Amino acid sequence: MARHRLSLNSMFKIIQGLKRSQRFTINSFCDYTNDSHSHVIHDRQNQRFTININDSDGGVSSAVLKYTFRDDKHVELTSTEVPESHRGKGVAAHLAKAALDFVVEEHLKARISCW
Repeated sequence: MARHRLSLNSMFKIIQGLKRSQRFTINSFCDYTNDSHSHVIHDRQNQRFTININDSDGGVSSAVLKYTFRDDKHVELTSTEVPESHRGKGVAAHLAKAALDFVVEEHLKARISCW
């Protein structure tokens, strides 16, 4: 798995959403909308968001966005990993949406370092 970069267009839409303090609508910047594969799990203890994806061969792989707390009100989004077979389908956008919704809901400030 490799790190995934959000496009500048996606980042712009994310920032605009934060300025309006609204929850994001994933369909506004993502084509990956298959609900059976897009359930994001937030594991607070291990500080990660995960999507388990059914592979065409019957197996299951995971896409993960990891974060750390810098202090009580600052979170750093440190890495996003998506299986190669699922890249370009908006999986990372789903993870980013969940992470940024978390940031907004918890009144946190975020630093994105997963480039």
